[in-house]
Amino acid sequence: MADFVLAVDQGTTSSRAMIFDGTYRVRGVAQQEFPQIFPRSGWVEHDPEDIWRSVLATMRGALADAKLSASDIAAIGITNQRETTLIWDKKTGRAIHNAIVWQDRRTADACEKLRRDGMESMVTARTGLLLDPYFSATKIRWMLDQVEGAQARAERGELAFGTVDTFLLWRLTGGKVHATDLTNASRTLLCDIEKGAWDDDLLKLFGVPRAMLPEIKQCRDDFGATDPALFGTAIPIRGIAGDQQAATMGQACFTPGMLKSTYGTGCFAVLNTGAKRITSTKRLLTTIAYRLDGKSVYALEGSIFVAGAAIQWLRDGLHLIARADESGPLAAAADPEQAVYLVPAFTGLGAPWWDAHARGALFGLTRNTGPKEIARAALEAVCYQTRDLLDAMRADWPGASDTVLRVDGGMVASDWMLQRLADILDAPVDRPVVLETTALGAAWLAGSGAGVWPGEEGFAKSWRREKRFASAMEASTRSRLVAGWRDAVNRTRTA
Repeated sequence: MADFVLAVDQGTTSSRAMIFDGTYRVRGVAQQEFPQIFPRSGWVEHDPEDIWRSVLATMRGALADAKLSASDIAAIGITNQRETTLIWDKKTGRAIHNAIVWQDRRTADACEKLRRDGMESMVTARTGLLLDPYFSATKIRWMLDQVEGAQARAERGELAFGTVDTFLLWRLTGGKVHATDLTNASRTLLCDIEKGAWDDDLLKLFGVPRAMLPEIKQCRDDFGATDPALFGTAIPIRGIAGDQQAATMGQACFTPGMLKSTYGTGCFAVLNTGAKRITSTKRLLTTIAYRLDGKSVYALEGSIFVAGAAIQWLRDGLHLIARADESGPLAAAADPEQAVYLVPAFTGLGAPWWDAHARGALFGLTRNTGPKEIARAALEAVCYQTRDLLDAMRADWPGASDTVLRVDGGMVASDWMLQRLADILDAPVDRPVVLETTALGAAWLAGSGAGVWPGEEGFAKSWRREKRFASAMEASTRSRLVAGWRDAVNRTRTA
């Protein structure tokens, strides 16, 4: 059997498909951006048809780029932006509303009401999550309330809910498979992560009919096969994981204490805590790292809503740069005497603050502040936010005390940013040879599921470091800079 695997990496701003061979080399790739929809301040949507068209086009494009046909592909793995919520008609496959994106804050008031009603402790005990608009359940509730007749149709079993993986699986299989994996299910506020099942009390709390929910499977499982009409022959689908969990596996973080952080639109740090669920005292999330061979592995996760999105803002909003890769050289040339801080709370603050109503702000501006200093502040904001997460992880779990951070995502191409990250963290930062670890993790699930790639141990041996960044900053300078950051954050908080 061929050892080629096709990974679908459906992200917040673009869809990408990559074909890997048995040595984990990329043999074909295609990527398409698609529009972001902002109906109101703090609201973020996607047209589901844009998602589907871009995924289908990139899958075909990757095959063409690799000069392969569908019959050469052993299996497909899917990884996706998590929490983004879709509801569609089971007969037609058409969505009843635009997808509500994970960044969307429209249900902040609903979350606050549930919190005031004393429901958060029960929700956290079952799901490991907090009551926040970030997660799927209140987005489902909003659609069922706002789309005429949707609640009744859902109760009659006419509508299907899914995160992006589930929607793509439905479309790819011609509507034959309505399923998700445990990592995506664990981000909905509807799943008991210890039982690995939908929870009746949570379904009742949010008013979500069980009939609209997908089947929960393991990350490496039989998810059916593609409709032969799409690619000329059916291709097995053998792996699904949310993007951050896929990156955790792509970074080979299979041992408790290993930590990865992905720097894309947002930043997400995931710490493997093994078979034991750790309850955070620092408002981190307890989540499923992966479920394989009947065993769940848990993680502590810190979610930063704006990382690379701040660089996009510099480019598209302020027009300070023409390309994202200009930010590092610009930051390196900034005036070292100016202490400018950007708190990028454009859609609220994530972990460990969880303030949905906070908004972004720049502090420390002088008459001499210009594009260089603002670019540096945008990149440093990512570093400071990561420091906040690592401090919280160390407080929650002693196993995080001496960890090395493995990084991936578009932002890690910047040596300046990674050196600053190591300086602010006072910890080593490792950049791997293969930067596309999210797609690689999905590919590994599919390849190992199809029996053409090795399991965890064999895959972990293949991980290679391209460069290590070690802290070179004086402790007093680090303390001063971090204190300034914390003061800036406190000035933006509303909670």
